[in-house]
Amino acid sequence: MPATDRPVAAVPTTARARRLTLIRSALLTAIFIAPAVVVRIVGLHLDPVVALLVFGAAVVAASFLLAWAAEAAQIDVAGGLAIAVLALVAVLPEYAVDLYYAYTSGHNAEYTQYAAANMTGSNRLLMGLGWPVVVLVGIVVARKAGAGKRAGLALEPANRVELGFLLIAGVVAFVIPASGEIHLALGLALLAWFGFYIYKVSHGDVEEPDLVGTAAALGELPDRSRRIAVVGLFLASGAVILLCAKPFADNLVAAGTELGIDRFLLVQWLAPLASEAPEFIIAVIFASRGRGTAAIATLISSKVNQWTLLVGSLPVAHLLGGGGYSLVLDSRQIEEVLLTATQTLMGVALILGLRFRGPAAWALLVLFVVQFPIVSTQGRLVLSGIYILVAIAGVVVNRRYLLATVRAPFVGTAIRHGGRPQHAEDGPDTQT
Repeated sequence: MPATDRPVAAVPTTARARRLTLIRSALLTAIFIAPAVVVRIVGLHLDPVVALLVFGAAVVAASFLLAWAAEAAQIDVAGGLAIAVLALVAVLPEYAVDLYYAYTSGHNAEYTQYAAANMTGSNRLLMGLGWPVVVLVGIVVARKAGAGKRAGLALEPANRVELGFLLIAGVVAFVIPASGEIHLALGLALLAWFGFYIYKVSHGDVEEPDLVGTAAALGELPDRSRRIAVVGLFLASGAVILLCAKPFADNLVAAGTELGIDRFLLVQWLAPLASEAPEFIIAVIFASRGRGTAAIATLISSKVNQWTLLVGSLPVAHLLGGGGYSLVLDSRQIEEVLLTATQTLMGVALILGLRFRGPAAWALLVLFVVQFPIVSTQGRLVLSGIYILVAIAGVVVNRRYLLATVRAPFVGTAIRHGGRPQHAEDGPDTQT
């Protein structure tokens, strides 16, 4: 149903409640954004730790603005170009810092390690923490609703297309540790794969978007007001992120030095956690409302973006920053990429059958947690080996789905969101 034809009965909240939600969200985000904007414009020089908190808070707040706008924009999005633009804008918070590191590495080799750290951290954080938490929350909700004791989420058949894209990108990613570099040719190939992914999604079946909280309040605005608000949020959040990405990234490194914390680890985990916080929170909200399948599908899509758009953009940014045609990695960075690639294969292998069960979620979460005490090359290689062994076991168990998953990006039908938003009363996801 077109947005202009939405019946009044479909609006579940009053105009007053919607207005209060929007005002509250605007004030909360402004509180965190305003100090960073003032510091940046005036040119104040803060202590690195204080600056990290100020600019980090602004990035997180701007990420929420962008997430709300991207969700509400699904109502009006139509056509491949619009979807591609929306996809590029939606990942801006997550990638702005990493692309800055990659760009700077073109004329300052020390920053190469930070580009690799941020990329591997965001990838492993999403699959090692985001995926399992959403599944486990979905399991708890299903049990409370009396859906039985079979622990897990059932994915949609169309999700096999995204799994196929992720599987192929994950296998190709092994070229990086094998060659010790992220070459421009590989980057362009991954960007082309991302472009094909956007093409498939834009030509897939249309599914009404699920909107909650502030995004739902935006979606219920009159068409003209909603579109103005969404465009305004895109512009404002994009400006804040671009304004704060450089000082946030620089002070992240400086704060590590001042606090005596390994700068590589700080860049690897803190920056991705800040930029991905809105996505994680929204996914958990979906899962807590019985829409775990929709939540995990969103995170799978984000994982595809990371292994294609993010990794593919790094050598391009490095070249634009004055570097060569390859982002050359040292031994530590190669080990981190290997660990990230093996984790990806394990995650995909475990859900080839389109069933994300509790044991698989716990396995991803436990292996994600145990990596933190590991500080040696041998330890990282052993953990990579464990990921590979579990991946092989998953492929053996789900072997009858492997060929279908590999073929899915080429012959399958994906799902794209658009049109009138669904609401909680439409019914929960199927849980098994």
